[in-house]
Amino acid sequence: MQSTLAQRLAVPLAIASLALAFGSACGSKNGSSAPGAQSPERQAETEYDLARDFFSKGEPRQALDHALKAVELDDDNVRILYFTSNIYLAFCSTDAGFNSPDCRLDDAEKFARRAINADDSFRDAKNLLGVILTHRKKYTEAIQVLEPLTRDPAYAASHLAWGNLGWAQVQAGQVDAGIASLRNAVTQPKFCVGFYRLGVAYEKKGDLGQAEVSFTNALGVESDDCKRLQAAWEGRGRVRQALGKTAEARTDFDRCKELSTTTPEGKQCLRALSQLGAGGAKSPPMP
Repeated sequence: MQSTLAQRLAVPLAIASLALAFGSACGSKNGSSAPGAQSPERQAETEYDLARDFFSKGEPRQALDHALKAVELDDDNVRILYFTSNIYLAFCSTDAGFNSPDCRLDDAEKFARRAINADDSFRDAKNLLGVILTHRKKYTEAIQVLEPLTRDPAYAASHLAWGNLGWAQVQAGQVDAGIASLRNAVTQPKFCVGFYRLGVAYEKKGDLGQAEVSFTNALGVESDDCKRLQAAWEGRGRVRQALGKTAEARTDFDRCKELSTTTPEGKQCLRALSQLGAGGAKSPPMP
């Protein structure tokens, strides 16, 4: 879960470079705008495109500003509401994570729910809501939202639903159920985040051998994003250290450190290397 939010959530970013072209009068949402003026819905689409453009460039603050303007102009556009929720969640993906003062999960949840209320068949919004509820530690609600998605034959990204359901179950202490869900998730062999979560679940269960295999599967996916999944390097190093594979653990912690030393995982890898460097081989803390 340590890759960027845009990578995790598969936000549709079909970017179009559009300039602001508002008319001389805004008009109302019922279509009674002045001659030559854009309708509020058209203005909203322009703001939405600008928001996506800024977001793709790594500028979430500007993206949020335009997204909120788009919502004001067209408050039942499900794509805009969904995207706004994603932007709010993006502020939680910095190195500071959920401790960031800009991380506003309540607003992310609010806009995801508004998208669902506008279109109850919007499956991606339901999946997003399940993610947010899990982050908010509302595990029972998250499971209730995500479980039906796993049984929905029309949901093309069912591996994401299984992966998010399994993670909510693991966080809720339902480790065996979580493992079963995550095993369904990784039937998509390139889903490295699913393999990482499965590794954490096996570690919690005390099956360190299977945990090591799952972390290795996560890092073995042929993708730059997967090979930069810092939490998987830290997790495998932690498990290998507990298994007494000190040299291999040190290699994993070194790779983890190379990716970043400012993230929680990077700091944990530095601590682990310090212990190993001092001749210690203490078992690392469980996640």
